[in-house]
Amino acid sequence: MAKIVLAFGSFDVLHPGHLLYLKEARKQGDMLVVVVARDKSIEMMKGSAPVFGERDRLGMVAALRIVDKAVLGNRIRDKTSRFDILKKLKPGVVVLGYDQQAGENELREWILRNGLDAKVVRINKYADPSVYKSSVIKARLAGGKMRMDTRGRQRLHKT
Repeated sequence: MAKIVLAFGSFDVLHPGHLLYLKEARKQGDMLVVVVARDKSIEMMKGSAPVFGERDRLGMVAALRIVDKAVLGNRIRDKTSRFDILKKLKPGVVVLGYDQQAGENELREWILRNGLDAKVVRINKYADPSVYKSSVIKARLAGGKMRMDTRGRQRLHKT
């Protein structure tokens, strides 16, 4: 049976850093399934709407040769419901990027509580985040810089 690798992400403003993350994820198993975050999930987690809608982002990720299957994430009801899609996809490996907000320990505990047999792997920084990070790219395109707000979220400040 093929070992399914599951990678999560927003994939808004797709860039080379995303491709490097997916390439590293693909090395963890036989089939790469990518879960693209829903618009509402991004708004809840990051505090702002994505540039591209969920269907457009799903289409871009699905078009990548390295991706075997791309799906939209489940609709989030609360903090832990974001992992519910794992029950359906049953991955052998769940890969997190270096900057993903999902708590690694929280995810491991959820996997154990739900009786899944999956390991969690965090991919280290694989590209320069001052260049290959969606929030930085958006800020550069808007002519500003990203700064942390009082709640610890990145916000665009015009320069």
